[in-house]
Amino acid sequence: MNNNEKLPNEMINYGQNFEKRLEHLSPFEIKNDLISYAKESSKNSSTMFLNAGRGNPNWIATIPRQALFLIGQFGIQDCIKNSNYEQKDIAPIPEKKGIADRFMHYLGDCMVSKFLRKAYAYCVTKGIVGDDLVYEWVSGIIGDQYPNPDRILTNTEIILNWYLKQEMCANSKEFTKYDLFATEGGTAAMCYLFNTLKANKLLGHGDHIALMTPIFTPYIEIPNLKEFGFKVTNIQASKLTKDGYHSWQYPDEELNKLKDPSIRVLCLVNPSNPPSYTLDERTHQRIAEIVKHHNPHLMIITDDVYGTFVPNFKSIITELPFNTACVYSFSKYFGCTGWRLAVIAMAQKNVFDASISQLQTGQRQELHRRYQSISTEPDKLKFIDRLVADSRLVALNHTAGLSTPQQIQMSLFALYALLDSENTYKNNMQSLIKKRLNAMWESTGFKLLDDSLRAGYYSEIDIMLWAERLYGDDFAKWLQKNYEPIDFVIRLAKETGIVLLNGSGFDGPLWSVRASLANLNEEDYRKIGQCIGKMLEEYATHWYPQS
Repeated sequence: MNNNEKLPNEMINYGQNFEKRLEHLSPFEIKNDLISYAKESSKNSSTMFLNAGRGNPNWIATIPRQALFLIGQFGIQDCIKNSNYEQKDIAPIPEKKGIADRFMHYLGDCMVSKFLRKAYAYCVTKGIVGDDLVYEWVSGIIGDQYPNPDRILTNTEIILNWYLKQEMCANSKEFTKYDLFATEGGTAAMCYLFNTLKANKLLGHGDHIALMTPIFTPYIEIPNLKEFGFKVTNIQASKLTKDGYHSWQYPDEELNKLKDPSIRVLCLVNPSNPPSYTLDERTHQRIAEIVKHHNPHLMIITDDVYGTFVPNFKSIITELPFNTACVYSFSKYFGCTGWRLAVIAMAQKNVFDASISQLQTGQRQELHRRYQSISTEPDKLKFIDRLVADSRLVALNHTAGLSTPQQIQMSLFALYALLDSENTYKNNMQSLIKKRLNAMWESTGFKLLDDSLRAGYYSEIDIMLWAERLYGDDFAKWLQKNYEPIDFVIRLAKETGIVLLNGSGFDGPLWSVRASLANLNEEDYRKIGQCIGKMLEEYATHWYPQS
């Protein structure tokens, strides 16, 4: 059958015991089985294999990439011109003196050259020395030196601070300069943060943390690992509109759980994954009040990778810079998941450093010994520099840091956004996602509420809510009694060739499904929406003779 045909009336029983076992797996592990089912379905019928389980975007930002390659071409030619080696395949490392002038003479009049001229002028106007900037670009792309400083290159850190102020902090006048650590994507940032929190006695086995759920599954799974074993409290986005629809925001009774001072760390993804909604202003203010009056030592990790898909996005680090470590990844917005580009941002005065200074004497002595090989004053080593050291087991701190070509690509992406005064790229990205989202929802037959806080990179659809709305409470109860929640995504894969993830794996509603709006085309999402609506209709058709 194709994606537009009605599903068969006789429903295959896929086995509740089998489905219960699957529900204990991460949705990203279940995904592999679903892909297998969907591919088999597309082989044996006229269905089209559509994988909306992946968050990997199907677009790329072209000009910043072309700029990287153009700088690289200049750098190689410049090194060769200055070569005094007899061998033609060996050249000296870049020469810094006068490199900016040589670069400006090298650039032509193409679109990429114009971007680089503007980027150069923008940086120099704001105080960066021209030779320093171009030398960092060229040397960084050629990759002839270890990262220096190891935490992040000097001018890259300045540029990324400008970018974070614009994109994560809505150009707030109260912007705090951040210390940055360039990491191998947001996933590495997460690993480094949890490991260094533990290594520095800020989180111990069995300590209490909170998660704002639904949330990206590693935040659920990492605390359960034996080496961490944290006690976890979920802060659930359970708020409903007056008409009973999900707003994916947090009621006060959930946020008030953060008043418990035993909660050491709060983790959130903002905009959320999978609902894909940013925190509203009321939630920002409520968390800030709770931190101020009830839990001033709360450490917050906010993962803000999808912030650029929301107009005027504001990270919680803007409200609570002292308490927050912000993880930002370039991967989704610029279509560069393969580059592995992210930063951890922390205010120069922060709760992490303050908490280390308050540790017991024996704990501080242990940490003194841990870091004494890399600092004459290890007690004064900042938490963010401990992250760098711990990322290389301390002993390899002298060769730590994200590869320099990756850092230069990151700075060029940032400059591209900073120079986009008309927000052309951002508007195009947000429009692209919105069209796909609307195409999917319109064809489901379900209602999608207008909401300026929605990023729309993913969409979480609560199937049980729509079962009740469209077919009534008796049908919803029958559905819950006779099928496992995961049956919906298994059936979609096996019968229509479509892969979605189960929302329950993200601590969302049990019968919810998660679709990525990033990696397929608009017409594909229209087909997916049709199949979601028809799948629910098929359950109802099977129920009617028994009701």
